Amino acid sequence: MHKAHRLLLLAAPALFAVTSAVAKEGPDQYPNGSENFMAGALPPPGNYFINYLGYYEGDYRDNKGNKVPGLSVSATFDALRFIHVTGNKILGGDWAVHAIVPVAYQRLHTPIPGIGSGSTFGLGDIVIDPIIIGWHFPPDWHLTVGLDIYLPTGKYDANDPTQSIGANYYSFEPIVAFTYLNQSGFEVSAKLMYNIKTKNNDTDYHSGQEFHMDYLVGQHFGPWGVGLAGYYLTQTTDDELAGRKVPPDGRRGKVFAYGPAVQYNHKGTSFIASWNHEVGVDNRFQGNKFFLKLVTGF
Repeated sequence: MHKAHRLLLLAAPALFAVTSAVAKEGPDQYPNGSENFMAGALPPPGNYFINYLGYYEGDYRDNKGNKVPGLSVSATFDALRFIHVTGNKILGGDWAVHAIVPVAYQRLHTPIPGIGSGSTFGLGDIVIDPIIIGWHFPPDWHLTVGLDIYLPTGKYDANDPTQSIGANYYSFEPIVAFTYLNQSGFEVSAKLMYNIKTKNNDTDYHSGQEFHMDYLVGQHFGPWGVGLAGYYLTQTTDDELAGRKVPPDGRRGKVFAYGPAVQYNHKGTSFIASWNHEVGVDNRFQGNKFFLKLVTGF
């Protein structure tokens, strides 16, 4: 799924202000923080639509967490997700499939000579998952697993990062999500993911693997839910350019984000709003992300 901000970098920090880009790290194809309430609970058999409308704005941080002058991004994005819960069982769980189609408007400011700043609008990387399985363990527990596949369908320009929205590589992402919701309305949910990327053949750049998760701790009362939600990401392997580790640290990124989330349910439709503030960032953009989310059946 498209991420609200782009990780568009140079091959080495020493080259940052004095030369043009020689490599580009792929963006997060998944918009971290998009799942919160009931993240691990697969709905009953049927067809569902989820719309994720978001905005992100941030400044880039280097491998020591320091702000890099002149490198910032803002993006408005919308992702349309279609889910079909089949009514068939696999290993005793409900079998579902989904597809996500993202679009985004992005503005990137860079200090790269000859490129500078620019904006673009276009399609992001489409996500498919042919095998989602969800179990329910009454009265309180829900568990869902899946394998998301990210396709390099997004707008991309190897020579101008300001015109790129897609990552230009495939990704494969195993998922485990759970929800605990007790009879008093107290909820704990988390979606755990591990992202494995292929190489960007246009740049010979191979972005590292990442563990990341969305989380929520909340309370439901009547049609309302309120909670603390956010995400955590840490890169587990080095970025590589032409088969060699990108100095000085493999450009390993990390981020933690937190903020409020509010849910309102009305006649089978859920409306969710959230704000995530990012802290503890290395080798990534650091900023704030806002989501408005609609969940409904059809």
